[in-house]
Order: sequence, then structure tokens, then C-alpha cells
Amino acid sequence: MKRWYVGMMMAGLGTGLGGCVNVTAPDKPIVINLNINVTAQVVLKLDGEAKKVIEQNPGIF
Repeated sequence: MKRWYVGMMMAGLGTGLGGCVNVTAPDKPIVINLNINVTAQVVLKLDGEAKKVIEQNPGIF
């Protein structure tokens, strides 16, 4: 019975000694730097007729 009482007292004291957490907004804006490098590879497939037209008119592009 005495152990139970001591355990309850310790739990009560531990609860009373808990800390307090304060959350406040920062004064300066939050800056997130994202360095992203995007590389794209384009593969162009031409059918035979389109290839002939381009070869016949090289200044088209």
C-alpha cells in the first residue's frame, strides 16, 4: 500500500513540474532556397516524307 502511495505522489509531482511551450512567429520572412536543375532531352522522329521535304528545303528551319 505504501509503494502505491509513493508512486502516486511522484506522478503528481512530475505532472506539476511540466514545462510550457511557447510558439511565436519569426520577425523576418522564411526564405527557402531551391536550386533545381532541369534537363530535358527531346528525341525527334521523322517519317520518310517529312525528312525528304526538310532535305529539299534546308532553309526551312
